[in-house]
Amino acid sequence: MASGGQLIVVVGLAFEARIAAGPGIRVICSGDGRDLALSLSRACIEGCRSVISFGVAGGLDPGLRPGTCVVGSAILCGMTRLATDHEWSQRLLQTIPGAVHGMIAGVPAPIAHPEAKRALYTKTGAMAVDMESHIVGAVAAAHGIPFAAIRVITDPAVRSLPKSALAAMRPDGTTDIAAMLRSIMKQPREVPALLRTALDARAARTTLLRGRALLGPRLGLPDFAKLEFELT
Repeated sequence: MASGGQLIVVVGLAFEARIAAGPGIRVICSGDGRDLALSLSRACIEGCRSVISFGVAGGLDPGLRPGTCVVGSAILCGMTRLATDHEWSQRLLQTIPGAVHGMIAGVPAPIAHPEAKRALYTKTGAMAVDMESHIVGAVAAAHGIPFAAIRVITDPAVRSLPKSALAAMRPDGTTDIAAMLRSIMKQPREVPALLRTALDARAARTTLLRGRALLGPRLGLPDFAKLEFELT
């Protein structure tokens, strides 16, 4: 977690944190999300005035390809629906080429298989799924601060995440290459699927990098928070 201003960017993975980082921004990398609610609540008490969930996501809508940016219209967690800030979300949509507007589902663990993705899509209508946005939304609502969500599809609805890719995910959001290699040695038939996953991840990373550059230092934050941001 890097110190910075009153705009907080929440990510799940270390590479997302590197993309999001910048002057006046505080990045919280949640990893497995275990301590995210506490860390973000503390940041709100310390003066956070706005927060955005940023990074990659699993696809639920079968029409979304890897690299598609989803700007959250709302975040779903169970029966709870958390609305994102409308003005901020519209700025994100207008800035990022090809971005779509729709609901994002929050879950505590990766949704790895197409059947599970299909079931969640049918149940919720959400376009994408991640492990951070619902926590961000809940904490933001509790503290009365605006929040937004930008999530880029990395694994589409029609594909499974290989076990070797899941094995490489450390709790702190970094990648465990050794664990991935051990998994591949046990299941060498996964190599083609892993290569395809790597290509999907590359497309998502390209969109994240482009979006981050286009959104500028405040990630599209509207003028309602300009003064607080500039004072940090």
